[in-house]
Amino acid sequence: MSSTGAGKAAPSNPSAPPARGGPTASARRAVAGSFVGSTIEWYDFFIFGTAASLVFGPQFFPSESSVASTLAAFATFAVGFVARPVGGALMGHFGDRVGRKSMLVLSVGLMGAATVAMGLLPNYASIGVWAPILLVTLRFLQGLGVGGEWGGAVLMATEHAPRGRAGLYGAAPQLGVPAGVLLANLAFLLITNVVPEDDFQQWGWRIPFLLSATLIALAMWIRLGVLESPEFEATKRDGNVVSAPMLEVLRTHWRSVFLAGGTFIAANGIGIVWLTFVLKYGTDELGFTRGTMLAMVVAACPVWMLGMALSAYYSDFVPRRTVYIQASVLLLVVSLLFFLTLDTASLPLAVIAMLALAFTLGTAGGPQSALFAELFPPHIRYSGASFAYQVGAILGGGIAPFIATALFSRYGSSWAITTYFLVVAVISLGSIVLLKAGPQARRAR
Repeated sequence: MSSTGAGKAAPSNPSAPPARGGPTASARRAVAGSFVGSTIEWYDFFIFGTAASLVFGPQFFPSESSVASTLAAFATFAVGFVARPVGGALMGHFGDRVGRKSMLVLSVGLMGAATVAMGLLPNYASIGVWAPILLVTLRFLQGLGVGGEWGGAVLMATEHAPRGRAGLYGAAPQLGVPAGVLLANLAFLLITNVVPEDDFQQWGWRIPFLLSATLIALAMWIRLGVLESPEFEATKRDGNVVSAPMLEVLRTHWRSVFLAGGTFIAANGIGIVWLTFVLKYGTDELGFTRGTMLAMVVAACPVWMLGMALSAYYSDFVPRRTVYIQASVLLLVVSLLFFLTLDTASLPLAVIAMLALAFTLGTAGGPQSALFAELFPPHIRYSGASFAYQVGAILGGGIAPFIATALFSRYGSSWAITTYFLVVAVISLGSIVLLKAGPQARRAR
């Protein structure tokens, strides 16, 4: 289903370049850089989602209707997902031509600058319509940054991995997602417990955005010290760099790109609803306090990470596609039960529902890095893996909070959202069933 493309000699498995043995200091730093950088990028990306749920409506989109205000805030949240394929395509192009490292430094710098600027942005009451315009612009820049982040972080981890450990090493940037969510929600949980409600609405919400400046400095320091990917260095040395990697991806691997993107629609869409809409749903409809809902998300993040780590490790011994299929079936079942359990408004059962969904989302994300990387040869791998991931992101997470809010407003029942969960879960399950293992993966096994 995938070809190696353009008459290139078939490359070795990204998880098993013959020159690499056990983990080296360079490999460990690459993994640390992927994890820390990804954590900070996702912290920046998700504090926007939390703020969109809690405060951006009245601050930037004032309306007599709270539903309309929330929908406008979530529509702005979606702008970041629209920008992600653009960022993935641009940074994928230069990542395949210039190098992985330079694009990772650029992505974290762009994300940090946009996030800090959001923390300084005047609201609608201060500058009128310019406030939402500037917020949307900064959100687009965030999307560009995170769009180029994932592919580069994944390749720096998997292309430095020892033989047969691409799944485990590739989990490093994946683990950055729940770690970033954990930091984002801890930041808001701390602020909401320390700052009075009126002050939180006026200025307290800005603090998590401004804290990003310190975190970005840490990520830049680590990434500047990471060596370039050995697979990219070999590609340059062999003269295999191509002038238009994205065009080659779309010409020779288009089916793999869109099927791989389809595998990610459910985990991304359901996960984003869980992190944004459910936060507001739990407070407005079920009677939980904002602090309680944030605390449940914080408690769920380590469980999410555990699911990722276990499934990633498992995928180094069992075909990754098999692990992904099993996780997709589990996600279908848990999606059916999630709101049934949450709607009891019982705190213990709500905690169980949140933890179960978190673990299941983790199992669906663990093997993803190595699976996507193995679909493409090294000379187009950054472009191919990034674009496939971002296709799933925009079709899944970008529109998910908006759809969930609109469905609940229209039908007044969580069953409408459960139906949406089941639809996207079936799409992702069908996509992974149709997706064949990449040629690099077949050589490795």
